[in-house]
Amino acid sequence: MKQQFLAFSSLLLCITCSIETQAQQTPALHIGIKGGASFTKTSTESSSLEGKYGFGYQAGAMARFDIGSLYVQGEALFNKRKTSYEAKDKGSAKLTWNAIDIPVVIGYKLIKTDDFNVRAFAGGVYSYAFNNKLSVASLEEGFNKFDKSNIGVTGGIGVDYKNFTVDLRYEHGLSSISKEFKAKPHSFSLGIGYFLF
Repeated sequence: MKQQFLAFSSLLLCITCSIETQAQQTPALHIGIKGGASFTKTSTESSSLEGKYGFGYQAGAMARFDIGSLYVQGEALFNKRKTSYEAKDKGSAKLTWNAIDIPVVIGYKLIKTDDFNVRAFAGGVYSYAFNNKLSVASLEEGFNKFDKSNIGVTGGIGVDYKNFTVDLRYEHGLSSISKEFKAKPHSFSLGIGYFLF
């Protein structure tokens, strides 16, 4: 009888541990908002233009799907991007444009606790650009054929504390926003977010 009791107790303990493990691995969906600052530069193949970093901002919504230490996160962001050029014999020029960015990343929580996480992530981003403006008329012809749709890759690190999240990421464009100058944007951004649930 005593052996049966011990065997039954051991079985209950194993079942309890198994349930707790499964509960921890159960996927969870979180929805939140975020905003931040970005520093964008466009590289060109033109020897007469040198790109410089410009300050912009972003704001939007995010959704994260947790699977244990792994997660998938998608975002929809409005981006105000700014960059500048040093044009030989023509002075400097400033380029600004708006974009709707949709990054999707896969991440891993290097440190995972109930209230605090340290993460690394990488993925892709689709960007739809509009309202492009250039401050120097002599360069506008090259940016009249501003490519609206662009794709890129992104990656970075992040920290979560309770419902707050902070990301530092790098984004590199794979397609050109200007086919004539073959200008590919790349940027650093710092984002701060809050998960509503």
